This record gives sequence, structure tokens and C-alpha cells, in this order.
Amino acid sequence: MNEQTSLDIPLDQTPQPPAAPRRRTPPPPASGSAADIVDAARPLFAQLAGLPLDERVTALNALRVLLHEQSPFQGEPVDLVLWVKADTVEGNSYNPNAVAPRQMELLKHSIATDGFTQPIVAWRPRAAETEAQAPALNATGGGEIEVVDGFHRHLIGKNAEDISKRLHGYLPVTLINTDREALEDRQAATVRHNAARGVHTIEGLSEMILQLLREKKGFRWFEKNLGMQPDEVTRLSQVGGLAIAFAEEEFSEAWEVDTFAAGPEPTA
Repeated sequence: MNEQTSLDIPLDQTPQPPAAPRRRTPPPPASGSAADIVDAARPLFAQLAGLPLDERVTALNALRVLLHEQSPFQGEPVDLVLWVKADTVEGNSYNPNAVAPRQMELLKHSIATDGFTQPIVAWRPRAAETEAQAPALNATGGGEIEVVDGFHRHLIGKNAEDISKRLHGYLPVTLINTDREALEDRQAATVRHNAARGVHTIEGLSEMILQLLREKKGFRWFEKNLGMQPDEVTRLSQVGGLAIAFAEEEFSEAWEVDTFAAGPEPTA
């Protein structure tokens, strides 16, 4: 369930900021120079809460750039993830990867449930840059940003109303290194990103399905969370042992796929 926004709250109520999700982040340093730097930064960062949203995002992006400049990992694009206006991000014209509607729904469910766990990989065409621009993306625009990887994530973040509202109309972006901006390098990167995701092994997926069935997950759960139809679940169960998977299940000879309920007995 998505966070409630001010648009959902009756006017006679005072909007309350949503609680930040809990994550198991490491504790700050307890002593030494690193602890002194963190303590000195806290009151400055606290001032961000008073800024309007767009101005706050701009400041956060600029601060991330400053941190990135001091990072030992600055050669890695993922070391700098910036939030940019979704309407400044566009797909490329060469991505050969196509996603079926059912997989798109699963991706949407994943982002709605788990949040954005992977930024969109992109680049800024040189035509959109000037020497006067800051190294950070301008949070209110900053010119066209073209997707290298994450086209379907970008579509969902931009067009799924509930997700777009949750993201305040922004998308998370990481920029490729400038020495990889040639067209052939970007095309190769797109193909590599698509190919490197790999596939599930039948044996591994079968074992996972069996474990979920032992945990009493039903067909509706598989459809919603894994995008699997009952016949797929059954076939994968057979690989690892159908008898074990359905030892405590009652079912007839046919399932109604649309309702996941036992169907009528077949007739001649």
C-alpha cells in the first residue's frame, strides 16, 4: 500500500509527513575524525527539511555530487544516484528488449511493493549541456536525459499514477561514465544489461516453488507476486516432487485460471 499524500487527506486534517521506512543501515562512527564530520553535518542537513520539495531535491543532488567527488568509488556510476524530473527522461530508439504485458504488471507490482531498488541508467546528450551547468542534474529540468538501461522501469515510474505520486514526479537516475557515451558504447551497454540479468535455473526455481507451497502460498499469491499461472506452478512443482508439494492440497482435475478455483468435472 502506497504512502498517503496530501492529495488524499481531507482539508480539515493537518497533513502529517509519512514515516520513513526502516532499513538496516550501518550505525554512524562513534569516535574519531569521521564522527566529528558527521556531527558537524547534522545541523546543516536538518535545514533541508524546511525547503520546498523541488529546492530540497536540488540541494540533495548537489550534496550527493559533493560526496561523490570525495568517494573512493567515483569511477562507479552507481556511486552517484540523482533524482530527476520524470518528464525529462526519455527512452532510446534502439533497445531490442520487449516485455510482455504480464511481465510489465509484475514489474509494476515489484516497484509498488519493494520500491525502486535499481536506478535508471542514463546519459545526458552533449547538446543539452553547457559549460555553465553544474555537474549535478538540475532537479527542475536540466535538459533531456536518455535511458541506456531501465526503459520499462522508467515507463512505470513515469506513467503509473500511484507510483508517480509516491515519487513526487521524479525518477532515480545514475549517469554512465563520459568515456562510454558514444552511440556504439551505449548500444552495447544496453544489450549487456539486458543479457547479464540471466535466467532462473529450472531446478532452483522448482525448489523455491516447493518451499513456497510448503508455506501454504496459494495460486493467487503466485499470480500476484511472481506473475505465474497455476499450470506453471504445477509444472515446476513436478520437477521437485508433486506429491510433496500437494500432500495436503485438495483439488479437482481442472483449475479455472481466471478465478483460481477448482473447476467442474470434465464432461464428454
